[in-house]
Amino acid sequence: MQFDAEIDASGLLCPLPVLKARKRLLSMQPGAVLKVLATDPVAVVDMPHFCAEAGHDLLANEPLGPATAYFIRRGPDRAET
Repeated sequence: MQFDAEIDASGLLCPLPVLKARKRLLSMQPGAVLKVLATDPVAVVDMPHFCAEAGHDLLANEPLGPATAYFIRRGPDRAET
């Protein structure tokens, strides 16, 4: 899957993978895709919840060895909705 930016949150535990994703997404344009690598087993619950709450789209999650790659499309700015 194509993406515009990537962060590696491998080895970080909840809530750090989500916090890093949030910070990076804030600096991206609406519609851009962020790839997040995470090894935290709780991320499988946290990432979809974060995306739903923040208005982003979780496009896919793919296991990559010990990590999982989460592909998140940045949603519109809240002021635009």
